[in-house]
This record gives sequence, C-alpha cells and structure tokens, in this order.
Amino acid sequence: MRRHSRIDTEKEIVQAMITLYCKKNHGSAPGLCPECQELLTYAHKRLGSCKFGEGKPTCAKCTVHCYKPDMRERIKNVMRFSGPRMLYIHPLIAVRHLWDGRGRRDK
Repeated sequence: MRRHSRIDTEKEIVQAMITLYCKKNHGSAPGLCPECQELLTYAHKRLGSCKFGEGKPTCAKCTVHCYKPDMRERIKNVMRFSGPRMLYIHPLIAVRHLWDGRGRRDK
C-alpha cells in the first residue's frame, strides 16, 4: 500500500473538516455548497503550492500564513467548528493530525 504524502494527508484532513462543517451548518448533501467548495478548492491549491513541501508543519504551527485574510478567517471558522467534532466523526484522522502537530512543534 502506498503511503500518502504529507500534502495529500493535509488535503484529506482539510476536506474532512470542510465536509463536516458544510453538512452541519449548510445542510449540504451529498456534496458541498458553493462557498465550501470554493474554500476546499482554495485550500487544496494553497497546500499544493506550499513552500515547505513534505517538511510542512501543521497549519497551526506554520510560520507562513499563505491564505488571503478572508479565506483565512473562513478556514479558521471551519477548523474551530470541525476540530473538536473530528474526534468523534473521524477519530483516526484527528488523532494522527494531533500527534503530527505535536511532533512537529519545533520545525
């Protein structure tokens, strides 16, 4: 089985968080509403062009804020809402992300 790259893992996490947020706040099913789809596309684009590449820290620990201010505020709202719920909805993803952020604190 192929191991996901760091960027692919981050994309998976942000997609799970935005999907959860959209479903609970916008009632979108089965897909995302246009605003959340725009945010997901933007997040994936930013992750794809991250200057740290595979050495990327978690967003919370990153020294470079690559999001435009309005998109940054939107993703913060998503993360604030979805973060705690991820432990119940996607426990393996959440624990892996928390562990990864803890391990990369100094980088």
